[in-house]
Amino acid sequence: MFTNEDLRQFQTKGIDIKVIEKQIENFKAGFPYIQLASPAVTGNGIKSFNDSEVEKLQAFYDKHAEDYEILKFVPASGAASRMFKDLFEFRENNTGKADTKNEEEKLPKAISQFFNNIQKFAFYNDLKAVMEQNDLSIKTLLSAKDYNTIIDYLLTEKGLGYASLPKALLKFHSYGKDARMAMEEHLVEGANYCQNSEGRVGIHFTVSPEHADRFIDEINLIKDKYEKMFDVVYELTFSMQKSSTDTIAVDINNKPFRNADESIVFRPGGHGALIENLNDREGELIFIKNIDNIVPDSLKEETYRFKRVIGGYLLDLQQRVADAMEKLEDGNPTDNEIKKITTLAKDKLSIVPPADFDQWGRMEKIDFLFTKLNRPLRVCGMVKNEGEPGGGPFWVKDSEGQLSLQIVESSQVNPEDPQQREILSKSTHFNPVDLVCYVRDYNGELFDLREYVDPMTGFISIKSKDGRELKAQELPGLWNGAMADWITVFVEVPIATFNPVKTINDLLRKEHQA
Repeated sequence: MFTNEDLRQFQTKGIDIKVIEKQIENFKAGFPYIQLASPAVTGNGIKSFNDSEVEKLQAFYDKHAEDYEILKFVPASGAASRMFKDLFEFRENNTGKADTKNEEEKLPKAISQFFNNIQKFAFYNDLKAVMEQNDLSIKTLLSAKDYNTIIDYLLTEKGLGYASLPKALLKFHSYGKDARMAMEEHLVEGANYCQNSEGRVGIHFTVSPEHADRFIDEINLIKDKYEKMFDVVYELTFSMQKSSTDTIAVDINNKPFRNADESIVFRPGGHGALIENLNDREGELIFIKNIDNIVPDSLKEETYRFKRVIGGYLLDLQQRVADAMEKLEDGNPTDNEIKKITTLAKDKLSIVPPADFDQWGRMEKIDFLFTKLNRPLRVCGMVKNEGEPGGGPFWVKDSEGQLSLQIVESSQVNPEDPQQREILSKSTHFNPVDLVCYVRDYNGELFDLREYVDPMTGFISIKSKDGRELKAQELPGLWNGAMADWITVFVEVPIATFNPVKTINDLLRKEHQA
């Protein structure tokens, strides 16, 4: 199937041919659907804390966190172009010949909302300034209903060029005469809950190759400002999605999809590829949060509060796991200690032993507990489902009938199975990508996170290139299958901590206007 030129292409990308062959097998066989057992709900899979417990966990975090190497990990490689889908479509179809006298002219709702509120966007002053340099007035153009010119100056290189930037570099929030880019808000957040005992704040951004230089230049321009503001020192690191995580594309017959020059087409493996980037980090306590889930300063306190809550809960669990592992490694825990460790696994870590566990021999129990506890640990914030898109928390049954907690996307569930659809519909919470992870074992050694991925949770989609249909394959999602074999704990957090920006008009929500 492969030529010598193909093999050289694989070598250049750093992909073993066995990986390619396995991907092609996945195309042929498809990925199995997840088997949902039940939704994770408050009291059965999702922890919920009262006010007193929240205060204790915050205090626990504040007391112990400085002893750890803390890192804020921000996936920030996504392009902003999807935010402007409505503007692109309108621009393409708008003739620019609107009747300026027709006050009842109908604009699409999203377009009307955008132009009626254009002065409320944090980038408005920048847009106004760049247009004035070309003797153009936004106010005059709006009166003339010349929307196309305004869109062009916002999205293309003749103006701000927002369509070709990553979300991280878009101005999200206004502060009087000042405005902050999305990545600036993460610097502010990091200073408030990611400081170590020496005042260092570690933040890692994943960036795309085409944006890396601009990203680093921009952050270097503003870093000093926030270091002085919060009396911290930022330790900023960056990485790009590895070429070796790209996946081969195939045609409808599952043969490699080739360009006109006969080279094979590869596609990015999705956010699941970032498990490699995460694996390369050397932190202990790692917070993960998407680049666009931020709020202005006036609303940040609730975010800080619950970052400390889930961080404090994770540190408490980690210390309990470390104590248990020391007893198990000794190989001679008492029966009472085994019982206590089993209770920890079941009640605190949502680890479900097999039905006949109580009948097992002593060494079998020790081996089971040692294996189950000697894994990376994550605490995931979950918000009540109010119609926002995103994966949900579920109890999932594996091929051997064992239960575990997983974050599941709707696309992973068989739409033809009425029982599975019903379980999916009963989900009460969803995943806002609000994670804190502990990635070292009880001896302080880093786990190899690649060993805890479920490779059978990938995803196949149909795309097109050069007018031809192709099949693309995404790797197991970063917080889905890429962390499938972690110790997973779900904690309820307020909806106020989740404020994503998926479309440009999301920036008009009150949470981003405060």
